[in-house]
Amino acid sequence: MLMMIDKIRALKPKELSKQLEDAHQELFNLRFRLSTRQLANYSEIRKTKKKIARVKTIMRERELGRG
Repeated sequence: MLMMIDKIRALKPKELSKQLEDAHQELFNLRFRLSTRQLANYSEIRKTKKKIARVKTIMRERELGRG
């Protein structure tokens, strides 16, 4: 997990926005697959939500001047 955060912190602002957009799209697709009973691994939803939270946290840190 620490390695993941370091990789996210190394991204530029546009890349962070792209990562966030991709994660939201992935979450939408996972939820769609869940509703159509095609999702086998439910933990993917939780992992994607955590990824979104990490990216938003880094974005907020930079906004406040902490990162």
